[in-house]
Amino acid sequence: MKDSITTSQESGGVTGSARRPGRPRSEQARHAVLMACTELMQEGGLKAVTTDRIAARSGVSKATIYKWWPNKHSVAVEAFLSQMYAESPDPDTGSAAEDFRVAVRGMMRFYASPSGRIFAQLVAEAQSDPKVATELRDRLIASRRELVRAIWDRGVERGELRADVDPEVAIDLFFGPAMYRLVAGHAPLDEAAADVIVEAALRGLAL
Repeated sequence: MKDSITTSQESGGVTGSARRPGRPRSEQARHAVLMACTELMQEGGLKAVTTDRIAARSGVSKATIYKWWPNKHSVAVEAFLSQMYAESPDPDTGSAAEDFRVAVRGMMRFYASPSGRIFAQLVAEAQSDPKVATELRDRLIASRRELVRAIWDRGVERGELRADVDPEVAIDLFFGPAMYRLVAGHAPLDEAAADVIVEAALRGLAL
């Protein structure tokens, strides 16, 4: 897990929009906080995470954490986002079909991992907590959809994908099944499933 977050940081995975106004953050301290949050979630789930425990584990003061994140859920969202970018970056292979295949495979790997099962807890909590829902939608989901929209736009520009399809609907067709499988647990979350999902979506979306 440490390698995933480090890789994401080095590649600029988490966008500046995830940051709060104020003094620039120390990347070393940020990394320590995200690692502490990730470790705590893996040890006891989302409910095991508190700002006090993050501070104790990371060595970063509570005051500093609250300067950068409004609450524990905000820290968790950024930790998840870092891992998602590490597992499923924008591949930009020159082929929309291959880009979607690589990206969906990466999301399947994340959802099938221990972190993916904890992420499902965050999704569940968002159903009853508007603040968590906003944090999840505005910071994590919006960022991921922006990345996938770039894949779609490139495919349309190259004449590989249909320009008459709503991009937001197309994105749901590629990535919605993975989220459904994560939440419902009714089908595998593996690379073979990713390939079948992408192939099925492309039958209606490719030129």
